Amino acid sequence: MTATTSELTELPGPPPAASSNDDVEPVAHESLNRFITGLVTVLPVLALGLVAWQLWDVALGWNDIFVFLAMYFSTGLGITVGFHRLFTHRSFKTTRPIRIALAALGSMAIEGPIVAWVADHRKHHAFSDQIGDPHSPHVEHGQGLRGALRGLVHAHVGWLFVHTQRGRKSRYAPDLMRDPDLVWIDQTFLWWAIGGILVSFGLGFLFGGFNWRAGLTGMLWGGLVRVLVLHHVTYSINSLCHYFGRAPYETGDKSRNLAWLAPFSLGEAWHNGHHAFPTSARHGLERWQLDISAAVIGTLQRLGLAWDVIRIEPARVAAKRTQA
Repeated sequence: MTATTSELTELPGPPPAASSNDDVEPVAHESLNRFITGLVTVLPVLALGLVAWQLWDVALGWNDIFVFLAMYFSTGLGITVGFHRLFTHRSFKTTRPIRIALAALGSMAIEGPIVAWVADHRKHHAFSDQIGDPHSPHVEHGQGLRGALRGLVHAHVGWLFVHTQRGRKSRYAPDLMRDPDLVWIDQTFLWWAIGGILVSFGLGFLFGGFNWRAGLTGMLWGGLVRVLVLHHVTYSINSLCHYFGRAPYETGDKSRNLAWLAPFSLGEAWHNGHHAFPTSARHGLERWQLDISAAVIGTLQRLGLAWDVIRIEPARVAAKRTQA
């Protein structure tokens, strides 16, 4: 499917002219929310201490690398293909089992429940790099080097502890709130998060020859370390990709393409291309731009498991190009 309008509707209604309290999701138990966010942020960092001890004592094994990569790619695609391109931007349609699987895998990434994730991201697009954007590095952070550093820290991780601009779920994700499958996954988020850690243990135990130690190191690498790396790659889209890199397309914001980050982010770092055409299933708009998530969607389409895949006509891409 090729988009034929200037851009397909991003949200379930036109965004307001300016952000207001009607746009902001109230947070119950805010102190508990901050504590949990801090725990999820800090715990994987502490896991690096265990990793350092492990590497000092026993060399990293192939089994650990396998578990890390398996969990990184599966939960990463749950975010990029599922949470982002399917549920947020509706770039394609797929079967109910695949929708549920992608929602579950995205939840195992431990980046937050699906409805809140989608609401925040849709609000980000509605107010990109303006007041109302939940995680812009450019808004109200001051000038000069100090302001830039404050903005980058806020966009990278600080916004997770600040709830003044979080997207109101009833405003930005009413379609998800009407989907009983997604509501159930959203409400059972904690169990999916724990499940991802347990799956890491199971993979390590199984492929390590039914060895309990291999299960524990698999849980370390495929669980906590994987969460750490995936989180900071995702956070870098919000921070680095709104500050560094190239902007070959006119978007009206500060989004950038960051080529070196594209393989690690499974194609998400072609962020300027994404902001130019938010509903496109492919973010790397040029043929040479590696976009693993788009390749997965294309494979699903060839298998008859995805349809109505939105692709942008070359003439429209060329019309938004600002530089060679």
